[in-house]
Amino acid sequence: MTELVRDLRSSPGYNIPEEFIPYPVNFGDRVFEKIFKKHGPFEIVANFAAHKHVRSEKDIFSIEAMIENNVLRARKLLDLLLKYPPKHFFCVSTDKAANPVNIMGASKKLMEETIMAYSDRLPIKTARFANVAFSNGSLPLGFIDRLNKNQPWSCPRGIRRFFVSPQESGELCLMASIMGESGDIFFPKLDEEKDMIPFDQMAIDLLHYLGLEPDICKTEEEAKEKSVILNGAQRNEGSPEKSTPPTSTDSSPDKHLNHNENISRSHTLTPSHAQKYPVFFFGSDTSGEKAYEEFYTEKEVLDNDSFINLGVIKNSVKRDIKEIDGIFEKLHQLFESNNISKAAIVEILKSYLPNFEHIETGKGLDSKI
Repeated sequence: MTELVRDLRSSPGYNIPEEFIPYPVNFGDRVFEKIFKKHGPFEIVANFAAHKHVRSEKDIFSIEAMIENNVLRARKLLDLLLKYPPKHFFCVSTDKAANPVNIMGASKKLMEETIMAYSDRLPIKTARFANVAFSNGSLPLGFIDRLNKNQPWSCPRGIRRFFVSPQESGELCLMASIMGESGDIFFPKLDEEKDMIPFDQMAIDLLHYLGLEPDICKTEEEAKEKSVILNGAQRNEGSPEKSTPPTSTDSSPDKHLNHNENISRSHTLTPSHAQKYPVFFFGSDTSGEKAYEEFYTEKEVLDNDSFINLGVIKNSVKRDIKEIDGIFEKLHQLFESNNISKAAIVEILKSYLPNFEHIETGKGLDSKI
């Protein structure tokens, strides 16, 4: 947050108001309410607070924290907004909310239905979008981090995802915040055949971009052993050239990297003579791993004409507020009990989200390299 302020204050071209105040507070805390009452009402309130990764359901504690953040605190914010209504309210969602197969996606679907229950009293919009390439926690940035530490790459084979740039994701959320009608769910218009990329193909393409060739390993152990050998060879011969990513206006990976990142690469090598880098591809066997992405379901009504690059879901589920109260009461009772389990949480979510089909394998991503 400090760097954000320094960056904005130091950059030309921004119209930064004199009163620009970042607060490092939890949006569920009492002090947040005090800040809101002091400075509100606001023209735009945009809630980006989210547990966004399937890793967030490793056990009952992480699941409770995720539902608390994605759903329960979002409801608390909505009740605060009723007292100080903004001109626009936006709450970030995810493609995983369409036909969810993991608790993270189900929590965001429940968040959508919760905020839409207020859409007749507040101007509410949300957006489902794809993986933000090279954002914190994303697989592409994880590859760069592994490369800088000379550690092997690893990802599931055949799992396909859409990717958008950080700028595209910001533009999508901004447009969704201030355009459209209350109750709209925005999504990017992306083509399944052209734009959905398998993780393993993305890894190979990124290695080629960096002047490296994949050394595909059969096991995690082989990949880690080869990275040790690679480290030893580099210490003996000197590391590959390190370069700071240049400022770029194209869609290359450099554009999405922090300017302080150093990328290991060898520009002078041709693919046939490129250094090999250990990579381990595995068949997906983790809980909640969806094979492909989708932004909407068959029952959702789409508006694909109002915007060139964005679609809008027009018939979002709008539950009665009393039904929302019932869902929340069950969740609160479960979290306060001494007999809480992942299966019990899944059952509550299934009872209110009929298209929630949880994929349980008993394995999580934290057990993978």
